[in-house]
Parts: sequence; structure tokens; C-alpha cells
Amino acid sequence: MTAPLRLGTRGSALAMAQSGQIAEAVTAATGRPVELVEVVTAGDRSNAPVHRLGVGVFVSALRDALTARTIDFAVHSYKDLPTAAAAGLHIAAVPARQDPRDALIAQGGRTLAELPPGATVGTGALRRIAQLHALGLQLEVTPIRGNIDTRLARVLGPEADLDAVVLARAGLARIGRADEITETLDPMLMLPAPAQGALAVECRVDDQDLVELLAVLDHAPSRAAVTAERAFLATLEAGCSAPVAAYAELAEGDTGDEIYLRGAVISPDGTRDLRLSRTGTPADAAEIGKALAAELLDLGADSILGHEGHTGPGTQQFGSTE
Repeated sequence: MTAPLRLGTRGSALAMAQSGQIAEAVTAATGRPVELVEVVTAGDRSNAPVHRLGVGVFVSALRDALTARTIDFAVHSYKDLPTAAAAGLHIAAVPARQDPRDALIAQGGRTLAELPPGATVGTGALRRIAQLHALGLQLEVTPIRGNIDTRLARVLGPEADLDAVVLARAGLARIGRADEITETLDPMLMLPAPAQGALAVECRVDDQDLVELLAVLDHAPSRAAVTAERAFLATLEAGCSAPVAAYAELAEGDTGDEIYLRGAVISPDGTRDLRLSRTGTPADAAEIGKALAAELLDLGADSILGHEGHTGPGTQQFGSTE
């Protein structure tokens, strides 16, 4: 019998769910059995705010295990990956992306507009905090950490202490908690993080047989959208403390498929909010992202990003999908 492929994964409910889905897809497409290997990351061992933990805290241990050959491939929430390529590793597949929008879970089934002034809203992402402030709804925004169940308990549990939380819709859907959502937030209100809702299936570049085997899971439209968003992020050279958002959609144009990319840089207090969009072909995805970032920089985005948020090219980290 063929030995099972070893798939490295974080141990959270979300990570196990999405890795299990990929394992099933690999087996269904190729006939190869897959076993999950839990890998504990630095981000899993800390309760500190994500933006203070440093770059790659949810992925470095998985990549170390790949390099050490204790696992054969890994599944990441794509937005957790630094934009710099990892030496010796290859993103073999970007499966079809889940809905990248953010979601509100509020007491009493309220929508965002129905929350009263002074309502407490929890989220772990500075990008979301900045955009909530920018809406001018006079909400009390509280930074929170923890897995999806822990965050939902802050609103829905017997000891709930928040009026609402904002999470990625994709994560809620992957663990079967989408029915808790009271409002899926329009990107015009809350632009997602670059690559939100997408997964990255990574293996060693020298394992050519596995590179080819995993490629069957690749979804070209999802890869093109994520490529545009991450090129935007990399060109801005934004650090963890700079709220940056991007969302690329593919649609049929007059001469074929087109990418429509929206990007934003928002000050943490929401008082400065720069947003632009750009279109182009999927083949030019990376260039679209770079050009949009350059336009925002020309408008003064670098003054919002600031020197404290600047960590150099390819070192962005925006926290777990949870």
C-alpha cells in the first residue's frame, strides 16, 4: 500500500477543519491517503495581540516541519503567510476561495446599523478596528484574541460581555457556525484582508511528484485574485500595525475575464481612509496590485503606514483567519 501523505496543520478547530477538507480533496482527486499531523505554532502558544507577535507566527513552525521533512505538505490560511517567498518551498495549490467577506455576530440578531452608540464590538484585526472607527457609528471597539468558539462565547455565551464580534465569514463557514452570523458585511463597509478566505497548500519545491499531484486542487481564478491582493500588500511594505485591506473579484469583461481590485489604507483611529480601485486581466494580476499600491502611496498612504508600521518588503502578517 502507498504510505499516507503527511499533512501538517495547526490544532485549532478551524485549522483541523480546513486541513481535513483538503485531505479529503487530495484523496478524492488522486487516490492517495492523507494523515493529519498537528504542529503547534508560536501564535498558538501566546495570548498577545496578533499584531504584537511578529511575522509568520502561525506558519513558521509548519514551514520548519516541511523543511525538516517531518511532514510532506501543509495547509495555511493564506492571509497568515508573509508575502516573501520561503526558500525551498512552493505554493502548489490555491483551492477555490471561500467567501472573503467579514461577518458580524451580534446579540439580539442586530445588524451593524442597528447597534446603538456605545455598543461594544470585539475583533482581533487592526484592519477591522480601523474600518469600524471610520464608519463613525460611535462604537466601543475592543481588541480580542482566541479561537472562533472563544470569540463567539463573548457574545452568545452565558457570560457574554460584548454586544458583537466581527470575524471572517470563511472561518465560520468552515467549522459549521455560519448560522450564527447576523450580517455579512458589504465590502463597501468593511474591505477584507488580502487573501482572506483563501487557503495555501504548500510543499517542498524539490518534491516534484507532490507539486504535480497537489496542482489538481488549484483554482486559477482564486489564485489570480489572491496574487493581485498580495502584490498590493507587498508593494505597500505595510507592517502588522498598519491596517491595509484589499479585495479582488473576477468578472467577465468585454474582451474576456477581468480583475477588479479594491484597496485601502486606513489610519487606526479611522480618521484617514484612502481607497482606490483598478482593473486588468488575470494574467496581469501582480502588476494590477503593484500599480494600485503605487497610486495609494502617491496619495500619501505612506504617511498613514508610518515608520513604525514599516517592516520592509515581504514581511506582512495579518493574523489568523480566526
